[in-house]
Amino acid sequence: MSGGRTSGGELGRRTVVGVALIAVALLALYGGGWALWLLGAIAGMAMLIEWAALAGASRAHRQLALYALVVPLAIMSPWAAGPDGFALGLVGAAAVFVAGVTRSSRLALGIAYVGVPIFALLFIRALPAGLLLAFWTLALVWATDIGAYFAGRAIGGPKLLPAVSPSKTWAGLIGGMAAALATGLAFHQWGGLDLGLALASPILAVLAQIGDLYESALKRVAGVKDSGTLLPGHGGVMDRLDGVVTVAPAVALLLAAGVVQ
Repeated sequence: MSGGRTSGGELGRRTVVGVALIAVALLALYGGGWALWLLGAIAGMAMLIEWAALAGASRAHRQLALYALVVPLAIMSPWAAGPDGFALGLVGAAAVFVAGVTRSSRLALGIAYVGVPIFALLFIRALPAGLLLAFWTLALVWATDIGAYFAGRAIGGPKLLPAVSPSKTWAGLIGGMAAALATGLAFHQWGGLDLGLALASPILAVLAQIGDLYESALKRVAGVKDSGTLLPGHGGVMDRLDGVVTVAPAVALLLAAGVVQ
């Protein structure tokens, strides 16, 4: 995360909003089913609105993309097919539809950027050990953010990718990986998380940072500091979930491949 300076007031706002967001996420995870789906659907719609703004989409194309996303999101609900192959296929179909109608591959990519992580998180939560696995998935992203932020501020040093995000450092990346590993081992020790997944946490932390850098690149191209203003001290919803976007699908793939019995 950033190695830049943050005022005490801004850090306070970030902390309060961050704790509130974590609390909401944990409640939705615990509730599972419709609660997690509803939170994912709301977050996904907000993210697509932000994506469309970054892509410079017209109002008509933005509305079309939202309507297209509603279809796979609805199918993912516990009252429909849920997070199965049909729902995932509809995410791809919605993206193709938007690309064909709007002639905007960037806007169509936003459908996948939003829909695939939501599908992945719902898929993870629906597994027999889904509560633990989904909690670990989110917790390692949070730990990566926190570890990278404080390591970057305390140590500084060489920049990670200054052309994309001038404030991110190698020290921050290593700090985020260390925090993710500690989180994975804690889940293994006290939650029974598979050791292979626990040891994969640092690699997943790298994916979280890649997601962060990718979103930074999108914002740099669009010439904006944040993806939105919905979350005080944090920016937009994309700013908070950029790591989940890359980590949740990776975890879902690991689980589908049989890393955990």
